[in-house]
Order: sequence, then C-alpha cells, then structure tokens
Amino acid sequence: MGISSLCKALILLELILLPLFASSDTKTLHESSDSSSFPANFLFGTASSSYQFEGAYLSDGKGLSNWDVHSHKPGNIIDGSNGDIAVDQYHRYLEDIDLMASLGVNSYRFSMSWARILPTVYSVNTTINSFITVKFYAKRLFSAIFICPGIQPFVSLTHFDVPQELEDRYGGEYPPKRCSKPFGNCSHGDSEREPFIAAHNIILAHATAVDIYRTKYQREQRGSIGIVMHCMWYEPISNSTANKLAVERAQAFFLRWFLDPIIFGRYPEEMKKVLGSTLPEFSRNDMNKLRKGLDFIGMNHYTSYYVQDCILSVCEPGKGSTRTEGSSLLTQEKDGVPIGKPSEVDWLHVYPQGMEKMVTYVKERYNNTPMIITENGYAQVSNSNRNIEEFLHDTGRVEYMSGYLDALLTAMK
Repeated sequence: MGISSLCKALILLELILLPLFASSDTKTLHESSDSSSFPANFLFGTASSSYQFEGAYLSDGKGLSNWDVHSHKPGNIIDGSNGDIAVDQYHRYLEDIDLMASLGVNSYRFSMSWARILPTVYSVNTTINSFITVKFYAKRLFSAIFICPGIQPFVSLTHFDVPQELEDRYGGEYPPKRCSKPFGNCSHGDSEREPFIAAHNIILAHATAVDIYRTKYQREQRGSIGIVMHCMWYEPISNSTANKLAVERAQAFFLRWFLDPIIFGRYPEEMKKVLGSTLPEFSRNDMNKLRKGLDFIGMNHYTSYYVQDCILSVCEPGKGSTRTEGSSLLTQEKDGVPIGKPSEVDWLHVYPQGMEKMVTYVKERYNNTPMIITENGYAQVSNSNRNIEEFLHDTGRVEYMSGYLDALLTAMK
C-alpha cells in the first residue's frame, strides 16, 4: 500500500522562464468571475502535457515514449484511444497560442517530450540529440509564446512520459551492483521500505536539478524553479483529538513528505514517529543542499477528503489506512453524506472550501513561499452522445471553477 502514497505525491519539476510575480494559474476563467478582484500581476492560464497534446508521435525522428507503448497495447485504455494525434499541437501550436491570446490568459504550462529530445540513448554518457525537436521547442514554440504579448511560459521538465528505450534498456529489473547478472535476481524485497527509498532519491534528484539550474542557468534566463505536488485537503471525520491528529499525519504522509525536506531539510516528525528506521536519513550535506530547494510551490488541487484515525480505532482497509500511509483512512463520505457534490468520476467531489484551506495551510507552514495552482479542474466522463449545446452549457464545470476561484480569492485576502 505504501507505493500508492508515492504515486499520490505527484512530483513534477517545474521551470518558469520569466521572473515569477504571480500566485496561480488555472485552466479556465468563467466570465462571471470578477478577474479585477485579483491582483494585477495574478496569472490566469491554461495547461497541457506533451503526450496529451502534441501528437506527431513518430514525426521528425521522435522515439517511442512509455505512453506510446502502453496505449498501443490492447486493453490498457478502456476506449482504445491514444496520443498518436491528440490535438496535434506539434503542427498546430500557432493556432493554440492564438486561442490562448483570444481567451485573455497570460500564462501557459506545458511539458516537453523527452522521447523527442532524446530519441536514442546509447550509454550513460552519450546521448543522441534530435536537432529538429530541439528546434521545435526552442525556436518555434518558445519563440511564438514570447512573441505573443503577455503570455508567460511554465515548463514541466518531467511529466510521466519517458523514452521507452530507457525502460527497455535499463528497466530496473537488475539494478547495477545490486541484483545484476551474474549475481542473480532479487528473490526477496522489502515492499514496506522500498517506496521511501525511491522517494528519498527523487527528493535528492530534485535538489541536484535545482542546484544545477541555479548555478548554471538562472542568472541568464531570469527564471524560477520549483516542484509540483498533488495537494488534497483533509477534514477530520469527527472533532476527536485522534482524528484531528490523523489529519496532520495525512498531510505529513502525502504533501509534507516531499515539501518538508525540500524547504526545511528534514522529514516530518509524524513520519519519523510512525516509521522509525523504515524512513531513510539525510546526510548533513544533503540537508544543506535541500534547504530552500525551490523558488515556488506548484499545487495541483482538485478535491478533499475526510480522515479517520486508524491508530486508536479499527479501520476498514482503504486509502491511507496502513502504517506506511500514516494510519489515516481517507474517505469522501461521512454518515453516508459526501463531502461535496459528486462529479462524474468517483474520486472528485466539489468542495471549494478545500482550496481556501489548502492554500492557507501551505502559506502558513512554508513561510509564504510563492505558490502556483498548476492544476485545478472538473472531471467528466466522455460521452459522444452529448450535443454541442450540452457541451457549451457546461454548468457543472462553471459552478466548480467559480466556487474554487472564489475560495482562492478568499485565501489571498
């Protein structure tokens, strides 16, 4: 179960290529929201990712990504769809930028396909660079964004798509000097400890990437670098002390697991108390490198949960209930009543208060470190039977975005 916590702690290294002045970006801005109520330097934006938008999956020498391979295997995707074409941003990026300008947004978040940039990897020290791909990002997409007045680019350096060749070549099945041939495969593992080792290395890798950017590129590019976290708000299922403590453990085992080391140089005390020696330790050098290891915090916030303590009470098996997840059961219902209006997908309930409380929590805990709402939105199940009028009169999404924007504005005041 511990690995699910690792998956929920969504990590994306994020780079802003202009000075950071704003607090957030969102996917849409409904006309009933009074944007003039927000600060003049506030960013309203749109977001995408390379696999979901670019298409052109084999164009100009691009290699296969893990998602190309995964989506082409029958049965992996329910409706059999894939990103071979997507919205064809690789060829139609100028139209997309024109649409952004017509919407009046002032920022755009996107990721780069490493299968384009590194289509072939021959060794650890040698890479084959795709000149055409680098030209697409550096000369075409970036130039078009910079030319368009007032749109600020946000680049996700990692967004879950990696060159398939790395998976095929190195895979992780036989890590060098650990379980490699001819020493044989690992017949025994420690599934309780392994997710924390993986997360530990991710945190150290983040610190290294930030150090390289700050040392070599930040002065010239005048950019900012940070990390994106999947942030859920938690409410105690009752006002008992045990459930209130469980809420803080839930934050420690999901959000603070990564942000505390990156900002303070140490793991949360709640994790140390529960996990003991299962949790890896940072060296003094690690701690010095980690402290203040970001310029901003990116927050993906969609929904909220109730939390029940599982240390002093018996919990049904579920998300968060195990020791390696903090013994804090997450549920979106209390006495059969959902925490907010359900959407068409089971994990997303509309609870705007969670936005206000989440932003306030992060602001206070991390000493008002600049924040960007990198993702927020309403989920619906694809339905080809809907007509154009139903798509245009999207009251569910309008209500969701209006409520969450109002909550964000309240948190900022």
